[in-house]
Amino acid sequence: MTEHRPGQWPVEHPVPLEDSGKERRHTHERARFTLVLGAVRAALEEEPSEYAIRAAAKRWQQGITAVADETVAKLRRTG
Repeated sequence: MTEHRPGQWPVEHPVPLEDSGKERRHTHERARFTLVLGAVRAALEEEPSEYAIRAAAKRWQQGITAVADETVAKLRRTG
């Protein structure tokens, strides 16, 4: 048996391309979450001190809360 590294060809057990809509949605949501969390982490890692990291985290939290409030208000207006 030949050992293959991830991503190496040939792929012996390919992932089916025709997944269900539920699986596709889950994959999409997970990918978006991972991407956004990575961006937040990168922004926090650029901060020079513990205090600056905490302040930036608080700004991120406030921003997310503001977006959530706006989205809820929009949903209530449109029904």
